[in-house]
Amino acid sequence: MPELKDILYKVSLTSTYGDMNVDVKGVCSDSRKAAAGTLFVAVKGTLSDGHDYISKAVDLGATAVVCEKLPEAINDKVVYVTVKNSAQALGIIAANFFGNPSEKMKLTGVTGTNGKTTTATLLYQLFTKLGYVVGLISTVENRIADKVIPSTHTTPDPIQLNELLKKMVDAGCAYVFMEVSSHAVDQDRIAGLKFIGAIFTNITHDHLDYHKTFENYIKAKKKYFDELPSEAFAIVNADDKRGMVMLQNTKATKYTFGLKKMVDFKGKIITNSIEGLEVEIAGKNVWFKMIGDFNAYNLLGVYGAAVLLGQDSDEVLTQLSTLQGAPGRFELVLPGSKVIAIVDYAHTPDALQNVLDTIAQFRTGNEQVITVVGCGGNRDKTKRPLMASIACRLSDKVILTSDNPRDEDPIEIIKEMQTGVMPSEARKTLVIADREEAIKTACMMAKERDIVLIAGKGHEDYQEIKGVKHPFDDRKVVERMLNLFSN
Repeated sequence: MPELKDILYKVSLTSTYGDMNVDVKGVCSDSRKAAAGTLFVAVKGTLSDGHDYISKAVDLGATAVVCEKLPEAINDKVVYVTVKNSAQALGIIAANFFGNPSEKMKLTGVTGTNGKTTTATLLYQLFTKLGYVVGLISTVENRIADKVIPSTHTTPDPIQLNELLKKMVDAGCAYVFMEVSSHAVDQDRIAGLKFIGAIFTNITHDHLDYHKTFENYIKAKKKYFDELPSEAFAIVNADDKRGMVMLQNTKATKYTFGLKKMVDFKGKIITNSIEGLEVEIAGKNVWFKMIGDFNAYNLLGVYGAAVLLGQDSDEVLTQLSTLQGAPGRFELVLPGSKVIAIVDYAHTPDALQNVLDTIAQFRTGNEQVITVVGCGGNRDKTKRPLMASIACRLSDKVILTSDNPRDEDPIEIIKEMQTGVMPSEARKTLVIADREEAIKTACMMAKERDIVLIAGKGHEDYQEIKGVKHPFDDRKVVERMLNLFSN
């Protein structure tokens, strides 16, 4: 059992009160989880301030408290430690408490607006195929080798994260690949972790409900690279206009990938069809099962990172050519069906445009593109009209529907989306708030070889309404409807 002084190693302290040699049985930042022998870290969150719950944690048995400001009532039996930034301190404390697991494996993070899940999942699949025991931390799921652990956040809180990494160390994981969200960087959830590498995919319009400005969003992504150690590598998409910005202040060794510019890891698309991609990489033409320009970028990022992690270039390309990518990312439902149905997680304007641009590349022009799309509640409202505008411009028919309305009225969300629909496009736009009915209608409207895109939820198997998660899987609904109307 570690002592308090040990788990405060590398934490910047401003004052201490009490015996720093006290044993610590556990660490928590939720006062409800406090118990005898625990250390409670009071963190200022977006919705509540942990400092307001210090007395509750002490009442439940916490023997030590880390905070930015001492409470008015001091308990003589409790050790108090003050710090400048308790969120940052929590990350370092959690890492120390669990034995700094990130230092015992090769941890690589993936950040960007789109492509994080696909890139991290491909790396997990690739290194597993290469014979390693591998961990994955992603939006879709967490994995310790072949064991699946459900995911609740793109990047877990520091305690959950370090506990998960410790389990990965115990399971013998040599490599771990994790998505690093802008929220996680901004909230210091990754403080205390040691990264051997970082990948930047791209940055576009998203999360302004949280970051308020696009500039703040960029800064959050950049902060991740700024704090990398000198022994790490940083590899960025140089075709994204902010790719090189990420590298400006990093101490890590810098690398680039892309399709257009002179870069360290260059690709050239030879064939792009509904069957897959043929890309020239390192002088070799390689066929991949994945579809679209955006996946060519994902594959290049994965290839570059794998080579930088010491893997053989030819073997990497051979194994990559066999992989499928992440669930719910440009996923064909019932391949071979008369109707081409695609489910994709696209929930940002740029992601939706990428998917529809990709569809445009392999359509003949004789078929319809029918897009079903909604926007999430309690999230960035500014992207709602943009999403509808893009869907209308690049589709023959559009059905505006619910996504995860959360605490908002689905009809009001759709009304905000409709402000992006031009009068000339209103004729081809339907409003069906019930998502299942919207998908059913799209499948009914589709003729042979038409393309139906269901955008926004991808891998998710629920729909969140008024705080309740109801079972709902776009892929299962589409499959059921296609089977129903094909008979």
